[in-house]
Amino acid sequence: MKNNQFAQIKISVFQQQKELEKIGMITNDFFEQDFWVNLRTFYEHCFPESYSKTTKNQKIADILVTDLQDLSIVLQEQRVFTGEMFYNAALQLLRFEVDSEFSLTKPFYFMDQEQLSYLAIKEFNNEALLEAIYLLLTTHTKRGQTYLDDLAARGFFKDYFVNKKPHLVFFNGKAQPVFDSTKIIREVVYVESPLDTDQDGQRDLLEATIFRPAETNQGLRMAALYTANPYYKGIQDIRLDLHEVEVDLVIKSSSSQTAENLGFNGDNSEERKNLPKERIPAAQTEKAESMGTESGSYSLNDYLLVRGFANIYAGGIGTRHSDGIRTCGSKEETISTVAVIEWLTGVRKAYTNKIDNVEIKAWWCNGNVAMTGKSYLGTLATAAATTGVAGLKTIISEAAISSWYDYYRENGLVVAPVDCQGEDTDVLAKLCFSRKKDAADYAKAKDIFAEKLQELKKEQDRESGNYSAFWEERNYLKDIQKIKCDIIMVHGLNDWNVKPRHVGALWQALRKVSVTKKIFLHQGKHVYINNLYSIDFTDMMNLWLSHKLYAVDNQADTVIPNVMIQDNAVSEDWHVYSDWNDLKTPRQSFYLTAKFLSEQACSSTEIQTFQDKGVRLFRQASKDAKHWEQEFLQEKSLYQDNRLIFKTRKFEQEQIIDGTIQVTLNMAVDQPAGQLSMMVVDFGRAKRLKENADVLAAKGQELGYQWKKEDLKEFILEKEASFFKVITKGHMNFQNRLSNVRNETIKPHQFYSMTLSLQPTYYRLLSGRKLGLVVYATDMGMTIRPNIEAEYQIDLNGSHIDVPFL
Repeated sequence: MKNNQFAQIKISVFQQQKELEKIGMITNDFFEQDFWVNLRTFYEHCFPESYSKTTKNQKIADILVTDLQDLSIVLQEQRVFTGEMFYNAALQLLRFEVDSEFSLTKPFYFMDQEQLSYLAIKEFNNEALLEAIYLLLTTHTKRGQTYLDDLAARGFFKDYFVNKKPHLVFFNGKAQPVFDSTKIIREVVYVESPLDTDQDGQRDLLEATIFRPAETNQGLRMAALYTANPYYKGIQDIRLDLHEVEVDLVIKSSSSQTAENLGFNGDNSEERKNLPKERIPAAQTEKAESMGTESGSYSLNDYLLVRGFANIYAGGIGTRHSDGIRTCGSKEETISTVAVIEWLTGVRKAYTNKIDNVEIKAWWCNGNVAMTGKSYLGTLATAAATTGVAGLKTIISEAAISSWYDYYRENGLVVAPVDCQGEDTDVLAKLCFSRKKDAADYAKAKDIFAEKLQELKKEQDRESGNYSAFWEERNYLKDIQKIKCDIIMVHGLNDWNVKPRHVGALWQALRKVSVTKKIFLHQGKHVYINNLYSIDFTDMMNLWLSHKLYAVDNQADTVIPNVMIQDNAVSEDWHVYSDWNDLKTPRQSFYLTAKFLSEQACSSTEIQTFQDKGVRLFRQASKDAKHWEQEFLQEKSLYQDNRLIFKTRKFEQEQIIDGTIQVTLNMAVDQPAGQLSMMVVDFGRAKRLKENADVLAAKGQELGYQWKKEDLKEFILEKEASFFKVITKGHMNFQNRLSNVRNETIKPHQFYSMTLSLQPTYYRLLSGRKLGLVVYATDMGMTIRPNIEAEYQIDLNGSHIDVPFL
């Protein structure tokens, strides 16, 4: 296993001493003490779960430092203490096992292989010991957490505030778990928003659940980690509401529509003028009336809670115990999200219940807010950032939507997120309208919500699939210049739910915005990565948030790389770059020919044909989209007449694809409508990295003392070799070959040139592999499935794929 630590910052020996003294690992007379006294004291601190010297010495005696000596004997004899002895003991403290994992004669060899930090010192004295202790505390254990985190989970800080006023503690630039996990305050408030989406004549109140350490009751002000989670209060069963996908393509009327005249007016000032007046507080209090009964939904938030970051969860309009209705991606959802931030920063009011108008302030908050979350949660963080709301210092948006059009549509086609065929904005709105769980509350809003659902169904326009004012409202990129907060982006390169185009577009747009931005690209699907062994993501986020929310001078902006990308060919490797998806990266062209993807263009007209009869075959088979893709790409496939595959020769040298692949095809269809789908594929037998991380240790990561636990995971290689791997995909409506706004007439059998930009990616293509382009029409997992069985033709002359190689 490889340990990649980026948040392990370097500081002066003087600062190391001060920090070690502050956490109680050494005393302030450390350099006046005898070396052997300091050494024994350190090892006694390594077993906070043992309360007596005898039980501590029992644990010390279990550690071998040479083939013949345990640590207790060495501490008794006090002859010599070498670097090899220290690190033999250190590896065992880090939970690695002698013989099965490392040799006592070669500890440094093992540490080099694992990429664990150490001091190259032959014989120890007090100066070397201090530096070695500090470095060890910041080094990861076998469980993917720092050794200080390991000690904390066993009680190192449990008595930290005896005779001390509560305060945050930072070590190596990161907040430490000094707060009592058994006394977390869980409370509920109702934030008044500047909305009345359910049109009941009162401003919508939004329930927010707060988790904060009890030490805030002693005057300690804390920063807030806020997760806007529409699923937090439960979801509805929408299986019967999914749209039919086995429908034919609509023949669109030609149009001259442009993006500039869509008709969307983002200004809702008139609407807000007609808002009901704000509630007038009848009284004020600092004590909530309700306890939050749900738990936190993100383990990174849980980890940081006991380190001094209060957690706030809010479902937003239309969710259970809140007012309003769901509107899926609209400006109202953004306003709803921002309202909670405004309460946390003292701008907006909240109440202890929905009836008495007893105001409660976020008096425990220091006014600094960060947002976290994945998918819809990360999307709302992005939405909030594009308002420029004061107090929002940073967002950590993971697998976030940057434009809802790109989530449910693509180039004039209705294209579903993977595993979500038939879903659309109306279906998602109904899924999250958890007010329905309380019958009487639902009765108040069901009629207006039914009207909204009909409005969503109409305006989302599943017939045309075109970009419109409806989608422009739901495009956060149009407001990118308003962003004032710094941004962390995280995305899976194999995420076909929220596809890589979302983070690619956001990364591109942020080039013009003067904020600090970082991006992490992993090899997973639609997942969090805070519990991976191979990268200290949690440590980096601790470093980042300590800097952004508490102004800790820890060089987070420079220590955390701008771009971090997980390798796709081997496990546990991460690459550091200054940029990704640079549109200036030169592209190499490969031309479609009868035999190969060639570096030489086809010089004359040459036609190849495929059928779109896959829907009938799909119905006859399993109707399983995952199985379909695997079958579809087999050399001898049930669907082989429904696709064309063009492959390069084997690459003699490794190549790195970085950015957006473009494909230009000269195509015709025998119908007045057609759809185009493509995959770029790595062909060649090999054991590839899995797209789903394996559990290395169930509940192996402890997030604090007597606190929550998380599975330790990692992406590992397949046990059995596979023959191909999809690198990227793309889809287009023939009628929108020039624009997703304007329609073009398609004449049957007439050839048209069309260029399609596929999903941006990063992929290391090893030598001996072939790069393949797969051209087809219906994608069973994503596009609609027409009943008309069309025939498609490609004129190889003028058809090519352009690949950005680093």
